Amino acid sequence: MSPVDRGPSAAGRAGGTLPAPATGPVPAPHRRRTTVHPGAWWLWALSLGTAATRTTNPLLLALLVSASAFVVATHRTAAPTAHAYAAFARLAVAVLLIRLLFATALGSPVPGTHTLLTLPEVPLPHWAQGIRLGGRVTAESLVFAAYDGLKLATLLICVGAANALASPGRLLKSLPGALYETGVAVVVALTFAPHLVADVRRLRAARRLRGRPDRGVRGLLQVGLPVLEGALERSVALAAAMEARGYGRSAEVPARVRRTTGALTLGGLLGVCAGTYGLLTAEGGTYGLPLLLAGVVAALAGLRLGGRRSLRTRYRPDPWGLRAWLVAGSGAAVAALLGLASARDPGALHPGVVPLVAPTLPLWPAAAVLLALLPAFVIPKEPS
Repeated sequence: MSPVDRGPSAAGRAGGTLPAPATGPVPAPHRRRTTVHPGAWWLWALSLGTAATRTTNPLLLALLVSASAFVVATHRTAAPTAHAYAAFARLAVAVLLIRLLFATALGSPVPGTHTLLTLPEVPLPHWAQGIRLGGRVTAESLVFAAYDGLKLATLLICVGAANALASPGRLLKSLPGALYETGVAVVVALTFAPHLVADVRRLRAARRLRGRPDRGVRGLLQVGLPVLEGALERSVALAAAMEARGYGRSAEVPARVRRTTGALTLGGLLGVCAGTYGLLTAEGGTYGLPLLLAGVVAALAGLRLGGRRSLRTRYRPDPWGLRAWLVAGSGAAVAALLGLASARDPGALHPGVVPLVAPTLPLWPAAAVLLALLPAFVIPKEPS
């Protein structure tokens, strides 16, 4: 029998071995996606930022920062935007230090009795009344500035967590068609900072490999110019790519539909503003909620009509499922509970500085902040 005619039986008689059948998993063309909707992560992070604006207690703010850091450490991906959290953390520290510096140099409206040091005071003209340079620096003014700066720093860290957990490019696909142009501008602006951070790290590593200094003023100046040049080249290439792909193309819409869209959107936004003001005041509690709901409905209708003039499609849109509800709901619960605690017990969430007292940790607001850790335990890590 020739080698061409030799079959499996002949191979067995000749002492040969047959190849083992493939036992690996058959690739599924439509495997179920386990990613969480990017809007859920952004709602979670912005809700934590909203909760941070309701308190100046440094213990609660530290809990919010720790919760966001833990979730980012367990669920961030390998995308370039994942490194934005460290950059926003450094920016938050810089903001806190600048706030303390301003309180030291320019003074504070908070009266104090515990004088730490006295700086030389610079006399100012009469038209600059209320502003001083130097003078007495008190512990009360520094503590007040630290509380205020820590609140803003926590808000910045929450925004950094949103960039690290969900790419702004994925969020763009979920925006309504009427907000498409605005969404493109916002996404480009949000992705600009992570790319700058990546360029700085790459250039500093290259300078270290060449034995050149990468720190100090000299290293910063020699790294800054290539970073700015790369940012300019990237912006020009991005503009050309967007123009080639038809960004900004719109459909023909009748004038009547455009006027109706503008009236619904503008009227809805005014209704939302008036309804929110009514909810925040005691006199407008009766009309605040109906006006807010009517404004939301009108604004959504305007966005729906405005989406007709945007010719765009979505490739593999992110589904909004149970996991997205859990992520967004945990952040919303933290914001709502801290808002309720701020209204019921403002002394616990806003520790006083005159007289100067040590902040205490309120129990049930702290337990409410721990709800922000829910995504770290119930959401599986996204594949990198």
